[in-house]
Amino acid sequence: MTDYRSLIPFGRGNLLRGGFDPFADFRKEMDRLVEDFGRGWPSAPAGDGKAFLIPKVDIAETDAGLEMTAELPGFDEKDVSLDIHEGMLTIRAEHRDEREEKDDKKHYHLVERSQGSFLRRFALPFEADADKASAHLEKGLLKVVVPRLATEAKKPRQIPVGAK
Repeated sequence: MTDYRSLIPFGRGNLLRGGFDPFADFRKEMDRLVEDFGRGWPSAPAGDGKAFLIPKVDIAETDAGLEMTAELPGFDEKDVSLDIHEGMLTIRAEHRDEREEKDDKKHYHLVERSQGSFLRRFALPFEADADKASAHLEKGLLKVVVPRLATEAKKPRQIPVGAK
């Protein structure tokens, strides 16, 4: 009878001749890829505090509907748009900033421009009443409330049983 455990390469050390284990090499390469994936993306504010951040979002489903809070520091109401279409809540935001400094005594002229945008979509786990949805942005926090579509309570219907 064949011992199938000897065919499993994980957790068995160097099973293959020559010390080459393609599964271990593949796993190391995948780990490196995942670690390097986000490297170089802005994840913390730069010295001036104006770096573009990927917003953090909190979502809660309640009996009334959906409540969401997104962190959007530096964004104004005009920068943000929301829509509900075919069961998806979409948040779009775009921010542009331009700064110019000039000093004739020190002979320098500086112009800096930055822009960033993002788009996030969330599948709604219920049929939403888009007409009653609301959102407001205050001190960098976007709060969105999406109520459930009101449905009539369905009463059980009696089916008469008769003889044929």
